[in-house]
Amino acid sequence: MKRRDFLTSAAALSLFVTDAWATKKQAKTKTAAGSAKHKGAAGKTAKSSKLSKKAASKHDRRHKGKNVYRPREPVAHTAEDPVIEHPPQGTTASKLPPVKAVEPPSEWRTYEITTTVNLKNKNGPTKFWLPLPLNQDTLFQRTLGHSWLGNPASASMRRLPDGDLEVFCCEWTESGDAHLQLTTLVTTADRHFDITRRTVAPEREDILRRNLQASQLLPNDGLAFQLGERILGRIKDPVAQAKAVYDWVVDNTIYDPSLPDCGSGDVRKQLIQGQYGGRSADINGLFVAICRSIGIPARCVYGMRTGPSRLFNSLGLISDDATHGQHVRAEFYVPGYGWIPVDPSDVRRAISKEILSDRDSKLISLKKILFGVWEMNWIAFNFGTDIVLPGKNAPIPFMLIPQLETAGRRIDSDSPAAPAYSIRTRQVEV
Repeated sequence: MKRRDFLTSAAALSLFVTDAWATKKQAKTKTAAGSAKHKGAAGKTAKSSKLSKKAASKHDRRHKGKNVYRPREPVAHTAEDPVIEHPPQGTTASKLPPVKAVEPPSEWRTYEITTTVNLKNKNGPTKFWLPLPLNQDTLFQRTLGHSWLGNPASASMRRLPDGDLEVFCCEWTESGDAHLQLTTLVTTADRHFDITRRTVAPEREDILRRNLQASQLLPNDGLAFQLGERILGRIKDPVAQAKAVYDWVVDNTIYDPSLPDCGSGDVRKQLIQGQYGGRSADINGLFVAICRSIGIPARCVYGMRTGPSRLFNSLGLISDDATHGQHVRAEFYVPGYGWIPVDPSDVRRAISKEILSDRDSKLISLKKILFGVWEMNWIAFNFGTDIVLPGKNAPIPFMLIPQLETAGRRIDSDSPAAPAYSIRTRQVEV
């Protein structure tokens, strides 16, 4: 900027500030005079018990156009307009978020998931455990039914006592061929978080306590707490706190496609080594651990991709083969909002698979979307951690991959000679 232009701008700014200050001072003077005038009027009025009609008329003319307080009329509430929607100011109800039944989504997609087990000439007893979709209906997922056929000696569906996991268990007691085909119908709807609506009923206290506790691989103190405190700074709002953790995890982790399955989920190891990342169980597990350490209930949600993605090809299936489509997501809890969905892992996956830069506009949009949105080309299995499967003694950190054992030895599903099992999925009309 030239010196002449700079001096002109400075002079204009000085005049603007001077005029603004003069206007403000003049307004204060008028206010003070008006206040004194009202005090005098109040003193005179106090001498008489009632104001005459003539004086009242004069009073109204004097205050015409001004805000004069008048008692508010009683509010009539109906079933469509209950008191908790518009409560009287200052009452306890005015401090509580309204609780409504959330309207279910209108657009649903139904998937048929078929798991097939084929073992030739197996030796000795063989056991198989398969995670099943959520056993309770939600606003984003409903299980329509299961059916199976095959030659196991016994088969059943088992639910863990805490309700976080349901599995299909079967066993072949003799040597020979083993066959099983289990088909499940699940319908899903995209899940969205609306920050403008605090209308969700409170979650059970025991569930919230469980999702604040540490597990084998997810710490909630020590290094996790120190990292959480460093990320938060002076942020107080819980949604903003979780968003800060989400942003930090996205910006400071690396997606490693070379790891098997969904990764180990060992967040303790990440914190000790100071190297953050892995696959979905590792990245989203890190988000959950940090949230728990700062007092926000959070949990991993273990599931599987079931169809193509409308966002990026890498965030969905490219065929009907879902044998290796397992994927872990996460959610955190805020009173009034309920469980809020997130997926920082898929942001990092898109960077790795789609070869995007951190400043790419598509990536910036995806980062915003995946805080509060789940594209439901994916089904949720369970929230369980440190699980003891029926018929086993040692716990496993989480149940996501089907488990198949012969004579106490796990069978690798990636065997090139004869894959132990396969999972196929397709969208159907019901």
